[in-house]
Amino acid sequence: MAKRHVVAIWLASLALTPASAEEFPNRPITWVVPFAPGGITDTTSRIVAEEMSRTLGQSVVIDNRAGGGGTVGTEQVARSKPDGYTMIYGTQGTMAANVTLRKSLSYDPLTNFLPVHLVGESPNLFVAYHGAPYNSVPEFIAYAKQNPGKVTFSSSGVGTATHLVAELFKTVAGIEMQHVPYRGSAPALNDMIAGRVDVMFDYPVSVGPHIEAGKLKLLATTAPERLRAFPNVPTMAELGMKDMTTQSWSSIMVPAGTPAAVVDRLAEAAHAALTSQRVRTHFEKVGTRPMTLQKAEMIPFIEKEIKRWGDVIERAGLEKQ
Repeated sequence: MAKRHVVAIWLASLALTPASAEEFPNRPITWVVPFAPGGITDTTSRIVAEEMSRTLGQSVVIDNRAGGGGTVGTEQVARSKPDGYTMIYGTQGTMAANVTLRKSLSYDPLTNFLPVHLVGESPNLFVAYHGAPYNSVPEFIAYAKQNPGKVTFSSSGVGTATHLVAELFKTVAGIEMQHVPYRGSAPALNDMIAGRVDVMFDYPVSVGPHIEAGKLKLLATTAPERLRAFPNVPTMAELGMKDMTTQSWSSIMVPAGTPAAVVDRLAEAAHAALTSQRVRTHFEKVGTRPMTLQKAEMIPFIEKEIKRWGDVIERAGLEKQ
């Protein structure tokens, strides 16, 4: 979709219903997180929601609606009343990759939603079962090539960042791995720790405690630079795979047609939350960087992500879901 057309739709939808920022909100706001509790989406949204509540003077309540790699909850919000009282936690999967990956996606990220604020970006850690016979990425690649079709990787669902980063890795490394999707990060990690699957790409906040406890091996990160928490662990770029430098992102979005004054109010509250010392301290601890783009500024970013992950899906030859 042409950028000019998307911006025109965005501006037109803002003008549909007049509203006063002073009148909003007068009751609690629901922030739908379309994934199961326990993962980075859940922990991130809850701390941001608490800080947004301080600015808005009303509670921002997290509602986990898992299913379909995030599509179930996202589709429900797309059909919600555009009054600002229902927001969606958008991700690179639900707002970018699914455009290409899903056969019958019932929403368009840039016409059925209005962007409010980007939240944060976080690298993935490439982890292995603690009893695996490899201790580095080169050793793993050699093992995968020696055992074609036998290596498995888990993810928090089809089309999620943890799935697509692994598909990108398969292409870059020239190996085959079997995908084992789960309904969320927590159950995927449980099976990893039990040795039912071999490897996984996940976030520092999710896998960090298990690495420190010796339950998982950390082989590399997708960060642009080595992480402060794991200074001895190489980046994928250091290992010769620059295309594996990637950070997963999250966002706050609302149904198209939400009044401009309401979007502005939510964006202001989100910005105050993301620049607060509490959120910044938490994000730094878990390896997440707050993001500053908001409202119309987000459109070119999302368009670029739709293209990038669409290309990954096409190159990987993934079957549409």
